[in-house]
This record gives sequence, C-alpha cells and structure tokens, in this order.
Amino acid sequence: MKSAPSTVSGILLVDKPAGFTSHDAVARTRRLAGTRKVGHAGTLDPMATGLLVIGVNSSTRLLTYVVGLDKEYFATVRLGAATTTDDAEGEFVGEGADAASVDALTSGRLESAFAEQRGTIVQVPSSVSAIKVDGKRAYALVRSGEEVQLAGRTVTISELELLGPARPATEGDRRFVDQDVRVVCSSGTYIRAIARDVGALLRVGGHLTSLRRTRIGPFAVAEAATPDDLATRLEAGESLPLLPPADVARRLFPVLEVDRDRGIALGHGQRIDVTRAEADAAGDGLLAAITADERLLGLVAVTKGTGKSVVNFPPDDPQTTDPAGQPDTEEPPA
Repeated sequence: MKSAPSTVSGILLVDKPAGFTSHDAVARTRRLAGTRKVGHAGTLDPMATGLLVIGVNSSTRLLTYVVGLDKEYFATVRLGAATTTDDAEGEFVGEGADAASVDALTSGRLESAFAEQRGTIVQVPSSVSAIKVDGKRAYALVRSGEEVQLAGRTVTISELELLGPARPATEGDRRFVDQDVRVVCSSGTYIRAIARDVGALLRVGGHLTSLRRTRIGPFAVAEAATPDDLATRLEAGESLPLLPPADVARRLFPVLEVDRDRGIALGHGQRIDVTRAEADAAGDGLLAAITADERLLGLVAVTKGTGKSVVNFPPDDPQTTDPAGQPDTEEPPA
C-alpha cells in the first residue's frame, strides 16, 4: 500500500465506526501516513461512532487547541433500566423499571427531566470513563472489580433537543422507552451521564444505546472519511485528505498575515510590531502567523503592541522553504 510521505503535516478528520477504538484509529493513521507522530483530540467509546480529529507530524501541536472546543452529538437514551457502564455494553443493574412506570413516561415528564440537564451543571462522569484515578484509568479499575467514585465537574450543555416523540422498545421481557436527542456541550461532558441522570430523575434508570459525534468546534463529520475509505484512497494512489495546517489555523484563530521580514523575525524568536487592528483581533488569545505562501509559521501572543511566537511550526520540507516560509525559487548552484 502506498503511504503518504512521512514528513507531511496536517489534520485528518476520521469518521470512526462502531467497535473501533480511538487507539485503533490512531494506529491505523500511523500506518497509512507512514509516521509515528500522530495524536488525537478527544476519544470516543468503542460503541460510539463519528468524528475524531487526528493530527499528523507537526500538526499534532494544534490538537491542544481543538480538545477544549464544544462538541455536538446525536444519541439514543433508553429509559427503563440502568447499566453498569451507563451504555448498552454494560450489564443491567437490578430488575429495572416495571411496565407501569415505563408506560407513565409521558412527553411532558421526559421534557421536564431532560430540561434539568440543560445549562451549566455539575456532572459526575461515568465510572468507566478514561479519567485517571491514582494514575490508573477509571474504566480499568472498574473492570478489575474496584468501586470507583469520581468527583463531579462543571460542564455546560448549551443545547439538548428531543428529536421526535419517544418510542417503545423491548429487550427480552424488559420494556423501555427510547428517546433520540441532539446535544451541544462543552468539552468534558459525558453523554452517558446524561442518560444515567435522566433515568435516575425519572426513577426508571437510563443508559445510552447509540452515540454519534457530528462536530468538534468548526470541524464536521461530513468532512471526515472512514478508516476503510482512507485505505482505499491510498490503494488508488491518492494521498491522505489532510487539512493543511494553515487552513486549520484559520478556523481556530484570527490570522496574522506576515511578510518576509516579520516571518524571519518570528522564526528567530524575535518580537515583531503588530498593528492596533491585529492586537484587537488577538484579544486575550493567539494569532496564527501565516505567510504569503500559505504556511503556518507559528502561534503568536501579543503584548503591548508586539507579538512573539509561542508555538512554532517547522516546514515539512526545510530544504525548499526559507525561515520566513517563502518558497525558495532560486536555481540551485551548479
């Protein structure tokens, strides 16, 4: 299989299938891209599908600024029983709700219970989350038989929309109500915990049966490719559909267009003058320094009218690019 050159940097948007771990996606990308320098901005459970943002080579430095972005999910909450994992992969806890309690879940009661999850709330993460406890992942401790109690954390659920009416469902002799939802939330929110907490509030138990992440900040799953799609592209002689670092930076930061002189100064770690408009655009954040040939040179912090690069992005091919990010158009010596 043909692999992309190992020096090429960029952001890869992957549509993770069910049963595929985030680690699997990173490992597959390493093989396809021909480099070990691969990372991701936020995991998805094996049961879940949808968007993973993966950085390749120097673009892994951008992942820090993707992790904390808001996210959108579509999910199905099943009401009528809790599980040990707060999703369909766990075992049922107890006998579950009786048929009369499930039948009593009117649309008004559902709306009221889900409304309690909207806004800024304190949410206790699922005990089988990837949060570390004494240096070990919570899910690993649970699987080894230990009881794990995680502290609550403040999250913001800016949108929680009920999609259509709830519908009855059965599994064996158990009766349930399934409610599809759309959630827009801050980083660190657990959709499984929403299902668990709504079920507890309604006193019937709840868990997730499906979860799909459709957006992370400005990145949408509609732009993503599945791992099989990526492999097919390479087999056909095409390259990986990496988003160029400058394009990604334009989505994440206001832009500082730099000429040759300012590019050289930033590349040497020197401060540069910035205009009032550029300083205002930065605010309390960073500017993406982008050269005339559309190369991301660095992320620039502005202080008292001057800017200095705090994160540098080396060129993929330093032999053909000068320190300012301008293409080397001179003929090589004979």
